[in-house]
Amino acid sequence: MELARFNMIEQQIRPCEVLEGRILELLGHIRREHFVPADKKKLAFADMEIPLGYGAKMWQPKLEARTLQELHLTRNDRVLEVGTGSGYLTALLSALAGHVVSVEIVPELGAMAKNNLSAYRCENITLETGDAAHGWGSGTYDAIVLTGSTPVLPEAFQNSLNIGGRLFAIVGDAPAMEAKLITRVAPDTFETVTIMETCVAPLQNAEQPKRFVF
Repeated sequence: MELARFNMIEQQIRPCEVLEGRILELLGHIRREHFVPADKKKLAFADMEIPLGYGAKMWQPKLEARTLQELHLTRNDRVLEVGTGSGYLTALLSALAGHVVSVEIVPELGAMAKNNLSAYRCENITLETGDAAHGWGSGTYDAIVLTGSTPVLPEAFQNSLNIGGRLFAIVGDAPAMEAKLITRVAPDTFETVTIMETCVAPLQNAEQPKRFVF
């Protein structure tokens, strides 16, 4: 198991330009295999998405790690995660941030994540159930991450960022998707950087573009 974890870090994560020491160390502390469905434990460190059921999938390890690095989280940050899934990325975020609000649309997945996270005693996580594909509540955040793709990025997420806040979202239709980091640099000014090309499962009820109909 430890050899597989080492190989994951050295062969998948470092080549994806994830070199920040605290993140590499964290990947050894929070055990990915604890968040994988029991019948898929052997896939815990594979370079692939892992099905969780209900149409949801765990990201590839390199995408999880790259997201953490791009968000530059600190203990002063309040984070919104849309799509809790198994709770693994939630645990990673909570280890770096001040507080994480994680929203899951599928109650069964929310219950799975709660059970998985209980072993880590993460007291700075609030798990909520609901449809956050178009935004969530009236609160503001220092970082937001969408764990499913969206063909169109709702403005509600950008408007929920504090000044200096960062939004990580994968935007587009399969197979042409891009992971983007959007930073709110002023009340009406946003900077967007394309991080990488990738392709992940969409959020349930993700916003759709207006499509031409014959």
